[in-house]
Amino acid sequence: MNAKQELVNKLQKDILLWQGLKPQGTGTVEAIGLGEIEKAFPNGVFPKKAIHEFITVLPEHLAASNGFIGGVLSILMKEGAACVWVSTSRKLFPASLRLFNVDPERIIFIDVTREKDVLWVMEEALKCDGLAAVVAELNDLSLIESRRLQLAVEESGVTGFVLRKDARKSIANVATARWKITPVPSITEEEMPGVGYPRWKVELIKVRNGNPGNWLLEWGGNRFVEIAGVQHEIAWHYKQERQIG
Repeated sequence: MNAKQELVNKLQKDILLWQGLKPQGTGTVEAIGLGEIEKAFPNGVFPKKAIHEFITVLPEHLAASNGFIGGVLSILMKEGAACVWVSTSRKLFPASLRLFNVDPERIIFIDVTREKDVLWVMEEALKCDGLAAVVAELNDLSLIESRRLQLAVEESGVTGFVLRKDARKSIANVATARWKITPVPSITEEEMPGVGYPRWKVELIKVRNGNPGNWLLEWGGNRFVEIAGVQHEIAWHYKQERQIG
C-alpha cells in the first residue's frame, strides 16, 4: 500500500471517529439481525448512537416503517430497556407491536399537541441512557434540530428514530441514515388461509460514509429474513404500482 492510500485510509478512519462511529475491536461484530443491510454501514455495523430518519409521506409508508422499527426495537430492547414514542398524531396501535415481539407496556407513549413539543420530548428522552430508543413522528427536521439530537445520542448511546411525514420540506439534516420502507405483497403458505408475514422493500436512501441500496426483507415471526431474488421482486412491485396508477 502506497503512502497516498495509507493517508486516505487514515483520514477515513478519523472522519468516522469524529462522527461518533468507532471501529470494532478484535471480537465479534455486534450484528442486530439485518443481514446484508448492515454491511451498508461503516464498519459493517448498524449505528446505534445515531439518528435514523424514515420518509413516511404516504400512510402505507408510515405503517411499513412502524413495522420495520418494531422489528428493530425487539432487538434493541431485548435486555429489558424501555422506549419512548412521541407524536402529535400517532396512528400506531400499541398492541400491534406484539407481532414483532415487543411488549407495548415497555413503550412510553407521549402524545402532545405541538411539533416543537415533540422535538423537546425527543431530545430530553435521548439524554436518558436507561432507554433503548426514542421514536418521534415529525413533519420536518432542520439541520440545527438534528445536530442537537445527534449530540444527545452520542452522549447517551440511545438510538433515535424520526418518522418524517413531509418530504417537501428541508431534508438538510445530520441524520446518519435516511430510510424509506414500502410494503410489498406477502406470501402465504400453500393452501393456508390468511396473509403471510409482513414484507417490505427497504431503501437506504442515504447513509453517512456508507453504501445506499435497497433490499427485500420479511419479518419471519421472531427475526428479519432476507428474501432472495430481490431485484426481480422489486421490479414486479414497481410494475404493479404503474399499472394501478
